[in-house]
Amino acid sequence: METAKIKQTEDRYGGIGDAAVKAKTGKVWREWFAILDARGAAKWPHPDIARYLSDKQGVPDWWCQMVTVGYEQARGLRQKHETSEGYQVSASKTFQMPLSALYKAWADGKSRAKLIPGHAITVRTANTDKNIRALWSDGASTIEVYFYDKGAGKCQVVVQHSKLPDAAKADEMKAYWKDALERLKQTL
Repeated sequence: METAKIKQTEDRYGGIGDAAVKAKTGKVWREWFAILDARGAAKWPHPDIARYLSDKQGVPDWWCQMVTVGYEQARGLRQKHETSEGYQVSASKTFQMPLSALYKAWADGKSRAKLIPGHAITVRTANTDKNIRALWSDGASTIEVYFYDKGAGKCQVVVQHSKLPDAAKADEMKAYWKDALERLKQTL
């Protein structure tokens, strides 16, 4: 599979800038890229790069993953939104309403059908006022819907759609969820 390199914007890779990387790892992106290039890491699988960063460079666990993803994107080994299990996108929206009312709009099948018409989902787990995890209507990808209290009668919903087959589908679903959340905001 041929992948396009992610464009560098102000030394940001994997969605993280130089300042954050340096604060947590002691080095900026170009320094990590030079170290990894010198070791031939562009030919390594993802777990080997992360393990090298942890074992040989002392990078904290979460940051091993982030530096690895940034490196893979910069070297054209991973596309935007790509994970080890396909592609993943998310969308969020803040609502001027109590969290419990927003959760109920998602938890109720009839209400949810208006939000995502033509897409019956199979709810796997639901934790009241916290999250809903479900199998998407394609039978392969999954969604996770998270609910956050923002105080003063405000709340936020975040939809994460995972296991998408390719970058085109990821872009399509990113736009879909942005529109769906806007429809929900207008409805509620």
